[in-house]
Amino acid sequence: MSVDAVWRIPPAVCRITNFLGEQAAEAMLKRAVAVAGSSLSPSTIRDGEVNTSIRKSRSDEMFTAPELLEGIHEVLEIMEHTLGVCCRDTEPSYGLNVHNDGDFYTAHQDIGPKGIASKRLLTFVYYLHGTPRPFQGGNLRVYDVALPLHTESKPVAWEAHTWRDWEPEHDSIVFFLPTAWHEVRKVTCPSGDLADSRFAVNGWLCSATAEQQ
Repeated sequence: MSVDAVWRIPPAVCRITNFLGEQAAEAMLKRAVAVAGSSLSPSTIRDGEVNTSIRKSRSDEMFTAPELLEGIHEVLEIMEHTLGVCCRDTEPSYGLNVHNDGDFYTAHQDIGPKGIASKRLLTFVYYLHGTPRPFQGGNLRVYDVALPLHTESKPVAWEAHTWRDWEPEHDSIVFFLPTAWHEVRKVTCPSGDLADSRFAVNGWLCSATAEQQ
């Protein structure tokens, strides 16, 4: 076998369509559009830094969606089984993220060595948008793990990784582990109207007992 052989392992992603139903989804979209017109701030990366070369969008960390949390609770057992994670005694942390024309988020992980990022056990992203979809792009790209089969091999070049894209379909939700490398592909929104944005409730179920480092 070649010493350059690479084993590619796709991370598990669970996607559910028509998650909350038409009425609940439309009500949440209206709330999201209202927030977009009043209380958004530039999205941040680690340590609250704004860096538009890595992440360009706007967010509201105070946005509440109790109906979404109820829906997640209903499917949590199957998520635990499918993704191999225990989410008992967890606390949700989430907010609204809004991508408009030219917005994106480069490849990253949701886990970190300290603070709230060290407590994240499960990532979820719930999508909302107008109908018909008023923007293009904005796919969630989740990268496969790429591991050399021989320990003496050099690490796999980042640009050589493979991936799968998931469309931001209205009233759909995706779940995956926060260790997965993922990105938001660039959004094209010709109107530039905030109401035509790619809306997403991004969040995590976080350990309530893990100590911050």
